[in-house]
Amino acid sequence: MSTTLSPDRATFRALVADVAARAKEKLPQAVNGRVESAVKLVLMGDVQPQTDGTILVGSSSDPSKTYLLVGHACDCQDFAHKAPEGWCCHRIAAGIQKRVQELLPPEAAPELPAVPLAPLGEAPASVNCHIMLEGRQIQLTLRDTDESRLLERLATVLRQYPNLPQHAAKNPRSASGEAPDKGQPDWCAVHNVQMRFNEGKDGRKGWHSHRSPEGRWCHGK
Repeated sequence: MSTTLSPDRATFRALVADVAARAKEKLPQAVNGRVESAVKLVLMGDVQPQTDGTILVGSSSDPSKTYLLVGHACDCQDFAHKAPEGWCCHRIAAGIQKRVQELLPPEAAPELPAVPLAPLGEAPASVNCHIMLEGRQIQLTLRDTDESRLLERLATVLRQYPNLPQHAAKNPRSASGEAPDKGQPDWCAVHNVQMRFNEGKDGRKGWHSHRSPEGRWCHGK
């Protein structure tokens, strides 16, 4: 017996195919079959945006695993060690999903299979760190069952973000989540982020700076 896809589902699949084809043209050729794996994850509903801005993506090979994306950083081993320019299939899947949702009319959004997530118990290993994300200071908690793997995941996240200014934790405005005063010398109005203070040596005056998304040092000018 043959069945026909609903119009909404057919539209969704067509958009996924189109976005994936465009991604394949732009991404490094060395990504190999990662785009195809990413398409499968999107079609199966294994890309789950979270309320804190992070994204959970299911493993394409192990049904019991999910990986966490924070910004452009994924905590999978492929992102950390093998994927060309960090383009693992989970990061690609998140990008395809985001673009498809932007193109898809709200009324045409398909009902994707829900991915059941086991309730979080007390993790044998966990760590907290503060990072700057989209110009805001957030606290990120990583949990794992293996301490060595947890430290590898933490190192992957920290490589993606510059150090917080030493005085950021002492700034009540930042700690409360309120918008900082952009007229302050430690605030970069160009990239809308807080800068760190660098102590001057040999009598030189200190200065504020931060690492830009392009990898250059910016002084807020």
